[in-house]
Amino acid sequence: MSKLLTRATLLLAALVAASTLSAFAYPAPAQAASYSAPLRTAVAGLPVATEIRTGYDRDLFQHWIDADGDGCNTRYEILIAEATTAPSVGSGCTLSGGRWFSYYDGAYWTLPADLDIDHFVPLAESWDSGSRNWTSTQRRAFANDLGDSRSLIAVTDDVNQAKGDKDPREWLPSVTSVRCRYITEWVAVKIRWRLTVDSAEKSTLTSLAAGCSNVTVSVTYAI
Repeated sequence: MSKLLTRATLLLAALVAASTLSAFAYPAPAQAASYSAPLRTAVAGLPVATEIRTGYDRDLFQHWIDADGDGCNTRYEILIAEATTAPSVGSGCTLSGGRWFSYYDGAYWTLPADLDIDHFVPLAESWDSGSRNWTSTQRRAFANDLGDSRSLIAVTDDVNQAKGDKDPREWLPSVTSVRCRYITEWVAVKIRWRLTVDSAEKSTLTSLAAGCSNVTVSVTYAI
């Protein structure tokens, strides 16, 4: 009987030790920090800094990647997620039968080739605003951000090309009724990635936000 008790005691001790080791080897992930404030407060809180383009190269932002290994890279993940009519997904993530709405210009499309995936805050703008100081891993995460639906968006290809790397001082959607949505999402992405604004950009955002509903801007920080 004593031998059985001894073995049981040793087994229990081993389990406790293994559990303790596991706790040290696989710590619980920390809860991601978040931010929430009315739009005009959020705009006022954006840090101002001079933009620096020196050293920028689009190739410093790896995209599009297939993060989950399902055969569909980030571009196609966005097209699938944003379709107003769900497409069929074929071999090699070929999409057919879908329909998409580009809110920048109010246009509907049925061919994926007619759509670009817009980095809401353009890659070059992010570089100017702080991503030049990031690691390559952080820049890849920004370029393929599926964690916030405002970071990447499917829009008409030539409209995206017209926007280029411009901020809201230089470019706004042609559909005036969506401009408040646009600047709210711009502010959200800037906050999510802790990016700065230049003084002219902040002045424009402040002026535009004054004419918009003072909606709450809520984000989870990415870095």
